[in-house]
Amino acid sequence: MKFLILLFLITGQIVMAAKIEHIEVKGIKIPLIFEEDRRLPLVNTQIVFTNSGSITDTKKAGLAKFSAKMLNEGSREMGANGFAEMLESKAIHMSASTGSETFVIEMGSLNEQFKQSAKYLKMLLKSPNFTERSLKKVKTMTMGAISRKENDYDYVASNALKSLLFKGTVLAQPASGTLKSVQSITLEDVKNFTKKHLVLSRAIVVVGGDVDIEAVKKELAKVLKILPKGKSEPLPYFEANGDAKTEVLKRETEQAYIYFGSPYNMAVNDEDYYKARVATFILGTGGFGSRLMEEIRVKRGLAYSAYARVHVSKSVSYLNGYLQTKIESQDEAKKTVQEVIEQFVKNGVTQDELEQTKKFLLGSEPLRVETMSQRLNRTFMDYYKGFPLDHSKKELQKIKDLQLDDLNDFIKQHREILKLSFAIVTK
Repeated sequence: MKFLILLFLITGQIVMAAKIEHIEVKGIKIPLIFEEDRRLPLVNTQIVFTNSGSITDTKKAGLAKFSAKMLNEGSREMGANGFAEMLESKAIHMSASTGSETFVIEMGSLNEQFKQSAKYLKMLLKSPNFTERSLKKVKTMTMGAISRKENDYDYVASNALKSLLFKGTVLAQPASGTLKSVQSITLEDVKNFTKKHLVLSRAIVVVGGDVDIEAVKKELAKVLKILPKGKSEPLPYFEANGDAKTEVLKRETEQAYIYFGSPYNMAVNDEDYYKARVATFILGTGGFGSRLMEEIRVKRGLAYSAYARVHVSKSVSYLNGYLQTKIESQDEAKKTVQEVIEQFVKNGVTQDELEQTKKFLLGSEPLRVETMSQRLNRTFMDYYKGFPLDHSKKELQKIKDLQLDDLNDFIKQHREILKLSFAIVTK
């Protein structure tokens, strides 16, 4: 079934808003999110594999990211350098990466090279450079990066907070893995990961640019045919810990790094998410206008910046934030965070704060959809979360119509954010 939202002209060139179709391969209908844009002779393609990110690293931390790096080592026949040079000669970009829930293979090229780029992608997937030499190289680079991060105290504090919020789960471990876990990864681990996760039943294709949709279907069907059908598995959900614990890590540092977080009871497809978006903007996402910034920096001078945001996905829903402060101010800063959030839940927001937030979110909307990749990403996220394609537009209207009493009632219902855990790196 085809969903066509809008067709309009910009500078005489066709720009068609995203629509969803399908590519049928081996009896499986793979969703295709497509946007035609004739303004520049470029094509961007992503193959997204769901439930295939770091959340699947239940046996060896960092395996998903490690497997993506292995895929970036080119084809077995040409090797890393030969494959990279071949892509460069055609001005083609190709890379693999992972998020928490997804594994993504992306390629970009001029429209005249789209067919060739699909051919190279097929070559890569058919015979990736999974060799002991590549394994050793990726291990060395990954372990070097992990070692360097031991002195990145934002990284240390962030990981410590996740360990508190998601103790005993895969989310409590670093997505990049540890020195020990990465060292233990074998070639067989990588092969088994890609065999299980890079499959048709988990794939969603996202394409945008100066290309015909029938050409997209034809060329990408050739690529997808080499993948196994595989199995789609339900994504696990992890509840954030509400025990309000504090962990203090001692390091040689001149600043205290304070990371905090709490549960946030909201489903990924909750129709009230727009209220959470407005509320969190006022609390800690809105820069100098936010409550945390006002109290922590402007009034008390405890930190250069303070931030809080809500993460709502299929696998998690929680609030987290961070700030840096002087060693001698860390207790006061921690107490201030608790007080600000407590008053926020108790008293809600003001009419002026609501109006200012509406102006910013509605006024800055064009900046969030000005590029093709931004629009495609938004459409993908709406589809991935189970919303209709016009959901983002409807959400903006809901923000515009939001009344103060409704927002404050919503804020007061979420008392779970008072159950704050803290991870502090200090001297």
